[in-house]
Amino acid sequence: MLFQPAIIALLMAAGVAVLMLTAAAPFAVQVILRWDIRSGSEQQLALERRTYLFSTLLSFVFVIQLAALLLFVFNADRLSGMFVGAMCAVGTLNVNDYGFPSLISQMGVFFLAAMWLAINHVDTRAPDYPLVRIKYGLLLLLLPVLVLSFWLELQYFLGLKANVITSCCGSLFSGEAKTIAGEASGMEAQPAIFLFYSGLTAAIGVALWHWRRGSRRSGYLLAAASAAGFVAAIIGVLSFISLYIYEHPHHHCPFCILKPEYDYQGYWLYLPLFTATAAGLGAGALQPFARVRSLASVIPGVSARLAGIAAVGYSLFIAVATYFVLASKLILIEH
Repeated sequence: MLFQPAIIALLMAAGVAVLMLTAAAPFAVQVILRWDIRSGSEQQLALERRTYLFSTLLSFVFVIQLAALLLFVFNADRLSGMFVGAMCAVGTLNVNDYGFPSLISQMGVFFLAAMWLAINHVDTRAPDYPLVRIKYGLLLLLLPVLVLSFWLELQYFLGLKANVITSCCGSLFSGEAKTIAGEASGMEAQPAIFLFYSGLTAAIGVALWHWRRGSRRSGYLLAAASAAGFVAAIIGVLSFISLYIYEHPHHHCPFCILKPEYDYQGYWLYLPLFTATAAGLGAGALQPFARVRSLASVIPGVSARLAGIAAVGYSLFIAVATYFVLASKLILIEH
């Protein structure tokens, strides 16, 4: 299994990320201890030159991590035909105990990478690079997260055995399953629809408020609303949106909608959702630095653009989900 092209690409992306952050760790410590933008010493000039190089390389690594989540899910779905009992990505992820932890860690890396990229972007816009120590300190905190993600991914792919009989999505995403996913899947349609639209409408409203006002308070609130909107969106997909797509009252799987027989409709949902959530969290990550003098004119504009992306992303997600519901022949709620 390790010699599948997508698996090789995923392991290389995760491995290179770990190697890059490990290589950058000593430099990060050096920057934290010795950086002084006011100094014209030879040591400071050398740090500044190396900072350009490391920031560029690390930005590239984190952008690759954003794409890796999409490839991971796509690969899990594509491999489902190789395992007995698997009908979609759920069966592949259930082949061993590391599948879903690996997926969750990939999602965590996705959002953390997006927030670091936002901080790095505003730092490079200021003439005195006021966040250099902070962003390299964050790299030291991100390193164990990336190491854990790489280890989980490696254990998962090493444990993929074609002779394993796995379980399908029906055993995990059903009202009878005693899991969080089962509880969300078993939620009644009316309260799920209310939670879905109210949560995402609130996220859009806060995003527009921050786009318009640009205050620190609205930035923090946008991050919280984005996280809450993401949860509401996933619950909505599990509880009723997937049912309308499948036109089946008991099929709650959030992964089968990615399959070609459903015209890859899931990607039209998940791409704007993850983009909007990452943008909202990125806007929130910038707010602790909004009072830094050299960033006072930079952060409001960048944060507003991120809020605009979040508002558009959530609006597109709601529009696509509503279209799927209205176009379906399934009737869940009698009028």
